[in-house]
Amino acid sequence: MTTNKKGWKEIPKGGLILEAGNSVKYQTGSWRSLRPVRDEDKCTHCLICWVYCPDSSIIVKDGKIKEIDYDHCKGCGICAAECPTNAITMKNESEFRSEQNAKG
Repeated sequence: MTTNKKGWKEIPKGGLILEAGNSVKYQTGSWRSLRPVRDEDKCTHCLICWVYCPDSSIIVKDGKIKEIDYDHCKGCGICAAECPTNAITMKNESEFRSEQNAKG
């Protein structure tokens, strides 16, 4: 009887990213405890938050920030820390989850 199982030499080491761009397949924002919230009046669209965001969660269209991709944002706060106009603040995710639960 032959088997098609891989031997230990063929199995990749744990923690390796084997294909580029695979993070878009996984929604990782659900375990976030803090959420970045952008004040559109303070935002100058300098795109510094976009440059520094490690998750590419700042969505830009026509050179302006359109929205934040909360499906992939992990709430690290780098965008808020780097924003020169303090247009991004970190808020407790629980505030937004209670709003979503109220809407049903």
